[in-house]
Amino acid sequence: MHINGACHCGAISFSAEIDPSRVMICHCADCQVLSGAPLRAVVAAPIASFVLRGQPRTYVKVAQSGARRAQVFCPECGTPLYGSALENPASVIIRLGCVEQRAQLTPAVQIWQHSAMPWLAELPTIPGSPENQLSLPAQAPPQSA
Repeated sequence: MHINGACHCGAISFSAEIDPSRVMICHCADCQVLSGAPLRAVVAAPIASFVLRGQPRTYVKVAQSGARRAQVFCPECGTPLYGSALENPASVIIRLGCVEQRAQLTPAVQIWQHSAMPWLAELPTIPGSPENQLSLPAQAPPQSA
């Protein structure tokens, strides 16, 4: 499947060929922190099919194993774009949040589930709104001592 995407400000864009059956969700603590979310959805693309436009920045993360991984993002808006091996990558691991076709890419597997937030299963029961029109419950006034 052909995908394309961009950072939030549009300074960086990309296209790639992916296998949509290989979409993953990662619940590891590193993905939580690096994405600013309780999980990160990703898909791999062969480096030969990946076309990047713009000049991203790279943060090098050292894994528990000692492996060094490039975490690539837009220097203007901070959007996480992809990760890869630091040297001679065979593929890039694209962050689905910046992929235009993300609604079509259903995850096939979840990894690092022992780090998953315990409240994720409760999401269907939490009140919601199709836009920003739902108010949070009123807070009780502080009690005097």
